[in-house]
Amino acid sequence: MTIISISLTDEILEEIDRLQKELGFSGRSEVMRAGARMLLADNKEKEALEGRLNSVLLLIHAQKVEDTVTEIKHEFEDIISTQIHNHLREDKCLEVFILEGDAARVKQLVRLFHASGKMDYVKLIIA
Repeated sequence: MTIISISLTDEILEEIDRLQKELGFSGRSEVMRAGARMLLADNKEKEALEGRLNSVLLLIHAQKVEDTVTEIKHEFEDIISTQIHNHLREDKCLEVFILEGDAARVKQLVRLFHASGKMDYVKLIIA
């Protein structure tokens, strides 16, 4: 098995340790492997999508990156049916987008939010 090195914030490391104990993983590496497998499976599922979709996109982000969200979403008005914006605690925002349109456009929108590096959470749910 190949060994790699990664940098994590103290906060993420604490969460990994908590998950390890809570879910009974043998060590941090096992938690990271499980997380990587989940991410790869989710990505593979999303990449296989085609045709016309109905979906919901959830974002959580810092309030200070609202401009990035606005900039990206304006490029996708053709597939965004509804958007709900809610202020959460600690200067965080929740965005709920109801999407309807071509799978390629939906995947492109999700990729841009991920690639921005400014979102705390991005989750696409296919209806």
